[in-house]
Amino acid sequence: MTSRMTRRAALKRISAAACAVPFVYRAHAAAPSETIYHASFGASGMAGADIGSLTASKHLKLVAVADVDLRRTADIKKRFPDVKIYQDWRELLDKEKNLQSVNVSTPDHMHAPITMRAMQQGLHVYTQKPLTQTIYEARQLAKVAAEKKLVSQMGIQIHSAAEHRTVVATIQSGIIGKVKEVHSWSGKGWGDPAPRPDRKDPVPEGFDWNGWLGVADERPYIGGDYYHPGNWRKRLDFGTGTFGDMGCHILDPVYGSLALTSPKSIRSEIKEAPNEYNWSLNVHVKYTFPGTKYTTDSLVLHWYNGKSRPPKEIHALLQGGGLNDQGSIYVGTEGVMYSPYIAMPSLFPLEKFKDHKLPKQEGRNHYLQFVEACRGNGQTSAPFSYSGPLTETVLLGCLATRFPETTLEWDAAKLQVTNERRANQLVRRRYRKGWEVTGL
Repeated sequence: MTSRMTRRAALKRISAAACAVPFVYRAHAAAPSETIYHASFGASGMAGADIGSLTASKHLKLVAVADVDLRRTADIKKRFPDVKIYQDWRELLDKEKNLQSVNVSTPDHMHAPITMRAMQQGLHVYTQKPLTQTIYEARQLAKVAAEKKLVSQMGIQIHSAAEHRTVVATIQSGIIGKVKEVHSWSGKGWGDPAPRPDRKDPVPEGFDWNGWLGVADERPYIGGDYYHPGNWRKRLDFGTGTFGDMGCHILDPVYGSLALTSPKSIRSEIKEAPNEYNWSLNVHVKYTFPGTKYTTDSLVLHWYNGKSRPPKEIHALLQGGGLNDQGSIYVGTEGVMYSPYIAMPSLFPLEKFKDHKLPKQEGRNHYLQFVEACRGNGQTSAPFSYSGPLTETVLLGCLATRFPETTLEWDAAKLQVTNERRANQLVRRRYRKGWEVTGL
């Protein structure tokens, strides 16, 4: 059984289903604000989808958008004739004084600087996954969001879907016993083994290349979609590869259902590593976590992407069933759960669980949940207090791929790899001069 579903198609289906579910308010919530004045960092692609989903609420008004590529703002101007368009995100934050919330839907390397600056101005934030590009940034964003008591939500929309919630409820019901290992994977290929092309192309009119680079070091512009608008995900300085791109989605129910904390160690199990410029195509990383109430004394989590997949003995637990292109297998002391990406889970062995009914869970609207929380109604389900540590865990896996066949021992309190000094140089990035942001 093989299934491929584009993220945009999945979001449409989930949003349609979730819109039918009423939002549950807290009885003690503050009086809701009638209208939230909102700005978007990013105008098209994922940003365009985020804008559409957020403005589905009659209580949110889009007043401004910033995008370094003015060629990609035409649709926003058509959909929202009164919206103000900026090319520099810093200018938007300087000039728009009546904002209450923003969404940050840019390439990964700009998530943290824009989100931090917005929070420092007291704005509620919806930031796309991965929350940040480095581990230190994730820790700092979670810290500031808590200190300022701001509403925050990471854009892992599947987190609120019925399928995800069913996975969490099933694991936490104890039906497969204590979970001892998990195997998760994605077939996507956000990597590139080739060196960076040795050329300099003319920058298109209307595109601010310097602004697009942002906190990253200067370099020549390369056209042909090498960086912009989508292939930045493959590049070390701008994206996080397949692992960062899909790990925050696929490992989210693993992390949440098992109540995981920081791993004790991380190891890249294959020799293939990123080159000087790009993430690798094929990955197999092994995490070891301390135990929780839902696991054995310790938990082993394997992540695979590209052509890498769980070994035959794990696949065999599905009793002849095929593997979807993305998903997870939870191996418990009393049974096995298979969770294809954005599909209901199933339990094995089949003869043992043939009469078992999965716990019924309703989907919720991830975006409208954020809007209502900004208004004083309820709370978000993926605030930075949760999604920050989740992002740290995913990014530790990305970090491990840069040190093949080496077990990295992790001290979460100190944000340090204790046995490999070179790895600590990648926990935090140096921002380009003139692009520094306080707190990062």
